Parts: sequence; structure tokens; C-alpha cells
Amino acid sequence: MTAAGPPPVQPERAVPDDAWLRVHPASPFVRGWVALAAIAYFFGRDSFERMLQGQPLLDDRIAGRAPWLLAGGAFLLLLAVSGFIMSWYFTRYQVAEGYVRVNTGFLFRQQRQARLDRVQAIDIVQPLLARIFGLAELKFEVADAGESAVRLAYLRVDDARQLRATILARAAGVRMEPGQAEAPVPEAPEQQVLRVPPSRLIGSLLLSEQSVFIALGGVVSVALSAVTENRGFFLYLIPAVLGLFASYWGSFHKGYNFTAAISPDGIRLRYGLLDTQAQTLPPGRVQALRVIQPPLWRLFGWYRIQVNVAGYGVVGNNGEAGSRTTLLPVGGIDDVLNVLAMVLPDPGTPDPVGVFRAGLEGLGSDGGFVTSPRRARFLAPLAWRRNGFTATDTALLVRSGRWWRELVVVPHQRTQSMALHQGPLARRFQVADLVLHTTAGPVTPRVVQAGVNEAQALFDGQAARARAARRRQTSEQWLAQVAPQLLEQRTPDQQPTYPQQSSLSQQQEGPQRG
Repeated sequence: MTAAGPPPVQPERAVPDDAWLRVHPASPFVRGWVALAAIAYFFGRDSFERMLQGQPLLDDRIAGRAPWLLAGGAFLLLLAVSGFIMSWYFTRYQVAEGYVRVNTGFLFRQQRQARLDRVQAIDIVQPLLARIFGLAELKFEVADAGESAVRLAYLRVDDARQLRATILARAAGVRMEPGQAEAPVPEAPEQQVLRVPPSRLIGSLLLSEQSVFIALGGVVSVALSAVTENRGFFLYLIPAVLGLFASYWGSFHKGYNFTAAISPDGIRLRYGLLDTQAQTLPPGRVQALRVIQPPLWRLFGWYRIQVNVAGYGVVGNNGEAGSRTTLLPVGGIDDVLNVLAMVLPDPGTPDPVGVFRAGLEGLGSDGGFVTSPRRARFLAPLAWRRNGFTATDTALLVRSGRWWRELVVVPHQRTQSMALHQGPLARRFQVADLVLHTTAGPVTPRVVQAGVNEAQALFDGQAARARAARRRQTSEQWLAQVAPQLLEQRTPDQQPTYPQQSSLSQQQEGPQRG
């Protein structure tokens, strides 16, 4: 290889670059087990109930038609199994010529492909049944895709990891030597940066906004029941409690055993209780980042981090996109700084810790932030000294919220477009909002109630910074721009940190941790 890194491992068998490969033979059965269960339930429900009751398996009225029923069930089962086999036979994938391609379907053929240099993230997903069989699904996210562009379900776990390493190497621009052109790329080493213990995750759920609303609803219900002597008000809490329990379970299931690690091929996230997921975000693919601190989390110094990544899209109703766009479900200030160091290796300022702490906790002009003018106190009495922005050489930082603290970080090269918003009331107080447009996701960068002159100056300055940053980004292959720093400046056991971060951790008492 031309890039620095661990020496390649000689493979036991070489697979040509342009070879078409098939998924695991058990894949269609893992995907279609619901259909098999439905057939078994339809034909066996009555017999199973009769067996539990100590009665004959077949009713006397249908005993004469039993052979026909069995033949019909066998035909449906044979039809389903044949469909599974045909689906597996006609599902093939290939990694060649700068693309990953997947062919599916035997009646209606479909080919999906994704450019390797446009890969934004790769996920290895293991539903519970796939974990039992030692299988995994591979998801490839590409730029400008509202959903996963390519899915491979299912491969052996080792094969999925090997394919992920190969695709990330190709996406990074790693060039193989002539004698190793067909050798599989070894998986890059990693260094764990943080881990979220289950006790802290449970504590964050109990101190979430949903818990506060349910508690307030319970207090109101008790008060109304006592005043009106009508206990029917408690019935209104049942749907809310059930919904809260479902929300708790989803958040706990998605955040359980959450770990984040850094490697030459990007940020690696792992999480999940029953269904496990392993994400890999190549360096420089994060479009925008948001750090949030709800009011009750301030007692323990906890934060949550979410990101926009091209291809992940808007958070869906099933919460899948919400978990995939979460870079840190709950963590302290040190965890936040470590994550920021992974996402933004070059903060563009000589005092990154001071600037980011000012964005997380500061007021006024701390850290060089430009805040809303004093006249904006009538529009935001509590937050006007908190709302503000500052720009480093590599990113724009936007902070807001006095009770629900929020810090948004947007790398300059990820600014796609901007817009100035000013309503009638804002014109009266001579303030304006600046909205930065990035890819779809949970983060919406918005500078709130800046002075008109400051907002116009930020509009012009950010446009110039974005143009200059995009000119420096000459290739979508991130190895040429980001990876050399990761490979050459960091030892294998060194975690990503900012200057003065370790001394800051020693000086402060530190947040309480679960």
C-alpha cells in the first residue's frame, strides 16, 4: 500500500476484484422467517389448541379433508422455500471499478450501485435472529441518499467486516501494490475512546424531558382526583405510561453498551442490546454536530451529541435514524471533548478547550462569541446573553438556549447554502436569524437574533470561509486529507484530545458519573 498503516495480512484465498459473490445461503430464511411462521400458525393453530386441551389433533368434521389440507400447506411451504432459494441464487454483489454493486430479483431484476468515493458511512447490523446464526447485514450510506443506498443481507460476520474494511480502504483512496491487487485489506486497528455505562444511561432516561412531563401529569391527575373525587383522571395516565415505557425501552435498547473508538478508517460506534449495530463514519463525513444539555442533566454534567451525515436522512418514526445519528447518548464534558476531537481533529483555534467550554456553558463574549445585542432582551429575556456565534479557522460554532443548552458545530466546507430571516418583530428590534443549510438530519444550524450588521457580516464571512475550505478539499477520497494526520501524528494507543484537555480534567472536580 502507499499509505502508512499496519502491514497487510496474506490471505488464505484471493478473490478477484471483479468477482460476483453471493450472500449467505441462510439469508432468505433469516429475512423471511415471518412468512414461515405465518404459514405454521395458520395451519397449526387449531391443532395446537386442541392438543393443549387433550383433544384429538384433528376435528372429526375436517378429518376427511386432512390430506388435502396437509397437501395445501406443503405446497405453500414448498413455494415459500423455492422463493427463498431463487432470491438467494439471484442476489449477488461486486466491488470493482470504484463501485459496489448489488443485483437482486429473479422476476423483476434490480441493480443498485454506489460510488466508493461517495460512501458516507458503513454499518454492520445484527438483528437477534442473525446473531444466532452468526450473520450480519451491511449498509452503505452514500451522499444525497434519503435511505440506505445499498444493503447486503446477510453475510458471515467475518466476511462483513472484511468487506467493510475493503470498501473503506477503496473509498479512502488506498492503492494496492501490483502483487497485492487481489489481497483482502486487513481491518484497521482501533482505540476505544469512550464507553457509556448502563447505570448512566438509565439515569439519563429517568432525568429526561419525558419523565418530567409524566411526573407533572401524575401530580395534576392526583390533584384533580382529590378535588373532584373522581378517580377517572388516572385512566388518562395509562397511555402516557405505556408510551413512556416504550420510549424508555427503545432508548435503552439502542444505547446499551455504547462505545466509540477511533481508527484510521474513521469513527467506530457500537451499541445495542438485542439487535447490535456497528457504524463506521469515515473522517470528514460529519456535516454538522449538535451538543445538547437538558436542564436536569446539568446536575451531573451530562450532554448528548447528534450529527448530520449524508445518507442518514431525517429522523424516522421508528427511531432507527435517531440512533444512527447519535454520536454520544449521554456523557460528561471529557467525553464531549473527545468526540469533538474525533470529528474535528483540527479545531482551527489555539485554545479549543476554552472555546468549546464557552460554547457549552458560557455567557456573553466568553471564548470570542458574538451574542445578541442588548435590545434583543425583550425577545429572549433569559437567553439573549447566551445566544451567539463564533468562527474558527475550520468551523462555525453556534450556541443557544439558557435552560436547554445547545452548541452546534458546522465545518466550513460543509456549509451548502445560507439564508437570512427577519420577521416583522425582528425588524422592529433590528435583529435577524441566519440559517445554514446542510444535509438532512436532526441538526438545524441557526444563529438566533443576531444584530443586523453582525448577521450580514457573518453571512459574507461564512460564504468566503466555505468557498476557501471547499477549494482546499480537492478529492472525495479522505485519506489524502484527513488520514495522514491520524496515521502519522497519533500512536496506536493514543486517544484523540485537544491541547490542555488533560490538564483541564485534573483541575476540575469532574461530573458525577453513573
